[in-house]
Amino acid sequence: MANFQEYHRYDAVGLADLVRRRETSATELVECALRAIESLNPRLNAVVRVLADAAQSTARKTISEGPFSGVPFLLKDTGVSLSGVPTEYGSRYFKNYTRPYDSEIVRRYKQAGFIIVGKTNCSELGTSCSAETVATGSMRNPWDLERISGISSGGSAAAVAAGIVPAAHATDAGGSIRGPAAWCGLVGLKPTRGRISYAPDAGEHWNGLATQHVVSRSVRDCAGILDCTAGPVYGDPYIAPLPDRPFLAEVTTDPGALRVGFTAEGPKGMPFEEETRASLFSTARALDDLGHQVEEASPTWAPALMGEAIGCIAACALTEAVTQREMETGVPPSAEMLE
Repeated sequence: MANFQEYHRYDAVGLADLVRRRETSATELVECALRAIESLNPRLNAVVRVLADAAQSTARKTISEGPFSGVPFLLKDTGVSLSGVPTEYGSRYFKNYTRPYDSEIVRRYKQAGFIIVGKTNCSELGTSCSAETVATGSMRNPWDLERISGISSGGSAAAVAAGIVPAAHATDAGGSIRGPAAWCGLVGLKPTRGRISYAPDAGEHWNGLATQHVVSRSVRDCAGILDCTAGPVYGDPYIAPLPDRPFLAEVTTDPGALRVGFTAEGPKGMPFEEETRASLFSTARALDDLGHQVEEASPTWAPALMGEAIGCIAACALTEAVTQREMETGVPPSAEMLE
C-alpha cells in the first residue's frame, strides 16, 4: 500500500483483510500511519508520543494471527499502561509516569494483532469537558481546524477522523468516547461497566462510571474490537453478562423492531441548536421508516442530584490519583503542576 489516499479508505477490518490476502504488509501499513502522523499531526496535535522504532520492529517480525493482524493503532495517553512507555495523563504532574507492564486491554490489543504506533493527546486526567490542555495543547478537529475535537479522548478522535489510524483507544466516564465521536463523525460506544477489564491497574475507575473502548470509523470495527477486548480476568470485582454471540455477528443480524426513545432537550431543559434538532428528528424519522417504535420521551431525573453525585465520585477518584503520585514522587501537587 503505497499512499495515504488508498490507506485511509479502509477500516481496521478491511486493512487486516488486505494483510491476510498479502495485498499489503504490516510494514507498509505502519509506514502509512507514521507518514500520516508526520504530515497531519502538526495541525491536529492529536498524537503526543510517536513509537516509530517499536512499531516498525513489531511490523517486521512475525505478526499475531489475530483478527487485526498488522493494523496500526493508537493508545490514549491515560488510563492504561504500555510497558516502559510513559503515560502522562495530559498533565505536567504526571510527566514520565511509567509502568513496567502492559495493562490487560493493551495485552489484548497486541494479541489481536494491532501494532501500537503512538499515544494520543487527552484532557488532563480525562476530566475536562474541553480538549484544550495546558500540558499538551488543544486537539484540533480535522473537519475544521478552528474547532476542537471533543472532550478528553479528543486526540484519539482527531487521529481516527483524519485517517491516521482506523481506530484508537479511548475512555469514557461522562462522554469522553461518545462526545469526540459525535464531534468528529465517528462511531463511539461506551461499554457497560465490567465489560472490559482495567486489570491490573484497578478493579474499576470512578466507581464503575469510567469504562474504555475505542473510537472508530465503522460499526464493524467497534464490534470486532470489542470481541477482542471484552471479558473478565481473575480479581475483577464484577463482570458484565457474557453475550450470546460475538458482537461482530450483531452487525449483520436483523435486530427486529426496537423501542427507541429520544429527547430534544438537555438535562436542565436547555433547547438544542436548530441544526442539531434537525439532525435528531431526521434520524428519528429514518428509524421509524425502518419499522422501529420511536417516541420522544424525557426521563424523570434530578440533574442537580446527579451532578452532585458525579462530582463526588470524580473528586474522590482524582484525589486518589494525585495522592498516589505524590507518594511515589515526594512532590506535592500545586497550581503550577495541575490545571
